[in-house]
Amino acid sequence: MGHERQFIGRNAELEKLASLLRKKSASLVVIRGRRRIGKSRLIEESAKGMTFYSFAGLAPTKETTAQSQRDVFSYQLSEQTGLPNVKADDWAKLFQLLYERTKTGRIVLLFDEISWMGSKDSDFLGKIKHFWDQKLKQNPQLLFVICGSASSWIEKNILSNTGFLGRVSLTLTLDELPLKDCALFWDKHNNIVPYEKFKLLSVVGGVPRYLEEINPSLTAEENIAKLCFHKAGILVDEFDHIFSNTFRHNTPMYQAIISLLANVPKETSEISKELDVEITGALSEYLEELVLCGFIKRDYTWGIKNGQDSRLSRYRLSDNYLRFYLHYIKKYKTKIERDNFQFNSMSALPGWRTVLGLQFENLVLNNRQAIQESLGVKRGDIISDNPFFQRKTTKQPGCQIDYLIQTQFNTLYVCEIKFSKNRIGCDIIEEMQNKIDRLKRPKGFSCRPILIHVNGVTDDLFDENYFAKIIDFCDFL
Repeated sequence: MGHERQFIGRNAELEKLASLLRKKSASLVVIRGRRRIGKSRLIEESAKGMTFYSFAGLAPTKETTAQSQRDVFSYQLSEQTGLPNVKADDWAKLFQLLYERTKTGRIVLLFDEISWMGSKDSDFLGKIKHFWDQKLKQNPQLLFVICGSASSWIEKNILSNTGFLGRVSLTLTLDELPLKDCALFWDKHNNIVPYEKFKLLSVVGGVPRYLEEINPSLTAEENIAKLCFHKAGILVDEFDHIFSNTFRHNTPMYQAIISLLANVPKETSEISKELDVEITGALSEYLEELVLCGFIKRDYTWGIKNGQDSRLSRYRLSDNYLRFYLHYIKKYKTKIERDNFQFNSMSALPGWRTVLGLQFENLVLNNRQAIQESLGVKRGDIISDNPFFQRKTTKQPGCQIDYLIQTQFNTLYVCEIKFSKNRIGCDIIEEMQNKIDRLKRPKGFSCRPILIHVNGVTDDLFDENYFAKIIDFCDFL
């Protein structure tokens, strides 16, 4: 793109970084989050008006060696500083050259995709720690940022590594952008109805890099065709890039878990049974890694009586792009690659309404703060909030609630997240009341039914006055 891309959102994160730059000592910052979530863009933005050096590891292939990683670093160093491009057989030599340029002044230094950079050198982390302790720390105006999409690598090798204990000033995990920020990608186009924006978000979620590709002068369908169903579309091969670059080992296992969760959330025991693998440390590690990378969420249910999380939890595929890919792009990929897939409309995609319901649920759960504000519930008053389920036993019926908020005032906000192609009518009342009746709760608890919708409700439903609040999700867009 000729013009510089506008930077949108992340105000709280920018403020945290700015406050580190105001203090009188050097800071080490760790940033993690899924691929394309805007980690390096955030640092670029916070470094405006300062000297900024940025280094990125080389995406590993079978041919990648420790030397090729150092060569790329050396090349980047030479490009940014004008120093001669050296053939270094040791990281320490490269770090010394970089140190000469970072001794004084307000400097932001970024090591991006750090797990790639050091993937072939077992001493790499020790050398970085030494570089920080002995050199970088001496410049009180320096901000050293380490980031990457392999969040579990960062967790294990840096955040939980005793060598780095007490050295990290700030850890940021970047999530998808909230809806109010997503809406800014259509900023100058006031005539686009929220439902059209919602259709796009149901494919790309709040991932900034995907949102940047949206052309507001095209319809939602035209944008989706361009991104997902044309050979050159950015989202056609993105799934493979995510998995080969984020998880270098056992990629098929991660993909199998994601595919399994594409239709419905599941407990660990169900995942283990369906994949025919033991519930051992290995499976928990895969799941934990997918959670850390922001692709799935682990939703704990809880005991209403004591407000404590129970051991019961379900894993949910929380990334809208991944689900859309598995249901549609993957299915038609060979045709897309030959450029002969004819995409007409979302509604013509098989099973689209069911998928859209799941995507809508993700968007709501990723924006639960907006829901709480709309209900006038203060964050500090919430004991627990999550999708809620109770297992069927001899003493209680099974029950599932899309989103439940429990406050310290013994109030339960029972939220039904309902996607419907047509306006929602009065039959929702019986469905909702049935859920409330099945919910096992102690005496003295009030239940407030809440409806969250996207395509309108009938006048009759309003007149019934059954719901404590009806929230039109489009208002957030």
